[in-house]
Amino acid sequence: MKKIFKRTSGIRFWTLRLSLVYLSFFHFPSLTAQSVPQPYPADYYHWMQRSAILHPALSGTLHQSIKPIRRSDIYGLALKLDSLGLWTTDVEDFWLQKVFEENNDWYQNRDDQQSQAPASTYRDSVGIFRTGVRTPESSQPVRNTTSRRPFLNKFYRTRAHFFELDKPGIQLKVNPLLRFSLAKESDDDDLVFWNQRGISIRGKIDHKVYFHTSILESQARYPSYVRAFTDKFNAVPRAGFFKNFSSSLFDFEGGVDFLLAKGFVGMNISKHINVEFGHGRHFIGNGIRSLLLSDFATDHFYLKFNTRVWKLHYQNIFGELIESKRRNSGDVLLPKKYFAAHYLSFKVNSQFSVGLFETVVFARENQFELQYLNPIILYRTVEGAIGSPDNVLIGLNAEWNIARQLGLYAQFILDEFKLGELGGSGWWGNKFGLQLGGRYINAFNVDHLDLQLEYNAVRPYTYSHNDPTSNFSHYNQSLAHPLGANFREMVFRLRYQPKPALVLEVHGMFARTGEDQDSSNYGSNVLLVNTTRERDFDNEIGQGVATQIALAGLDVSWEIRRNLYLDFFYQYRDQQSDLPERTTSRSYIGGGIRMNLGKIWHEF
Repeated sequence: MKKIFKRTSGIRFWTLRLSLVYLSFFHFPSLTAQSVPQPYPADYYHWMQRSAILHPALSGTLHQSIKPIRRSDIYGLALKLDSLGLWTTDVEDFWLQKVFEENNDWYQNRDDQQSQAPASTYRDSVGIFRTGVRTPESSQPVRNTTSRRPFLNKFYRTRAHFFELDKPGIQLKVNPLLRFSLAKESDDDDLVFWNQRGISIRGKIDHKVYFHTSILESQARYPSYVRAFTDKFNAVPRAGFFKNFSSSLFDFEGGVDFLLAKGFVGMNISKHINVEFGHGRHFIGNGIRSLLLSDFATDHFYLKFNTRVWKLHYQNIFGELIESKRRNSGDVLLPKKYFAAHYLSFKVNSQFSVGLFETVVFARENQFELQYLNPIILYRTVEGAIGSPDNVLIGLNAEWNIARQLGLYAQFILDEFKLGELGGSGWWGNKFGLQLGGRYINAFNVDHLDLQLEYNAVRPYTYSHNDPTSNFSHYNQSLAHPLGANFREMVFRLRYQPKPALVLEVHGMFARTGEDQDSSNYGSNVLLVNTTRERDFDNEIGQGVATQIALAGLDVSWEIRRNLYLDFFYQYRDQQSDLPERTTSRSYIGGGIRMNLGKIWHEF
């Protein structure tokens, strides 16, 4: 790309514009240097999905089912939309400006590559580098990312970043992380409380190696149903390890204290192959949930390869997981287990893509099963060759965007299967799950009113195994759906952005599941060995202690300055159970402030 832009630096603007149109449709992504992935979940992913539905041709070979997505891909798509003038509303312009401000390292790189003409400059925290403000000869739209009033003339030289360093060989972006919220739950004298503080650092070295690290010190007192989850599984959702916490300031007990830390380093080892090594999590799919691999469990150690060539994106993940965390285990080494996963996504055309998924979870005596390091072999054949001791799952993911307003998607996960037992016998070993969902963009012709509806169903004992170390979990949390297995569920989102800085979201779910009682195992808890099942036949979704869960919430967010939000939220959750002591109905209402952090919803 560097050579292309140098050769065209003297060509008229309209010629460059036509070239960009050509590149937009046939050579995506146009940015091939190193790029830190954008953490998931975030508003970025909603806007990426909108663009894929509204302007599918611009998505090129980007596979949005594989998350997190690289910042260079997000920036590249925003650049196309801006350059071609396809997004015209105030809300869309606000979003594009946000992308350019938060990813101004890419803005500056293209400034250096496309033109030798002088550009306005500004100081970073320690020196001078080019701004995104360009001369008319450039094909890149003119957008200013600098701050009018830097803090102490050192910090927030640009609107999105607290501290920046851009020197030959190194780039750094340093930002604080903050979340402070208070809420009042019905039938509870103590407050619901979130207090998180931390720091995020990302950057590049020699434009060849990227890195990211963040740490978030957290104290919280969650709503009652989340506390019940922690009591049952001895883990905080998405966090894992915790210590008990009480507050004298807010006069409550029953809180938790925990650290969230992630960090990774990556680089391209060829034009089309990227390798990343670190501590984080992953998400495969296009829906609210994923039945293949989700971000519900806490971060884990991994080595990841991404191969992107032609219409294919092939991802390999090799990870180390925590087998289980027992109460009062003391300062001892927790037992390990491992997993390996392949996901091959093929983009048939700009509107339709399909992906094949395979994973194996296994435990060895503090070692990885080396045979699973083969990135292009079917794990089931390896697993069979070594004696079939491990837990292999396969899956399918598909996405179809139609009519520039509707996006459909589906997933299928298969744990075990026996064709002869499909005739209604309810054999326990037929373990599989299904997801069907859709998005309706600019619903009812209302700009930025977006609806999403999703159905999930998973049969009993799916994700479990006869070896307690090989279930599909990490740190006592499911690697797929929060409800584990043995459930049917409808989940929805309604998102409306009437003004650039104002977002209103309504979210909810309705689920039917079957819970265990005492020592019973009806198939919902993936941590239990499936040899303790209640019966071999006549198994069906919802068996056990019949439970219905209805949840609905409202979130209002106002971005008062770049990445600083004021939040208001309300949530109602009703659980009806055949056991009266498990029947609860609670709501909570509150508000808070957050900086450089996304929303967290506990929908289960």
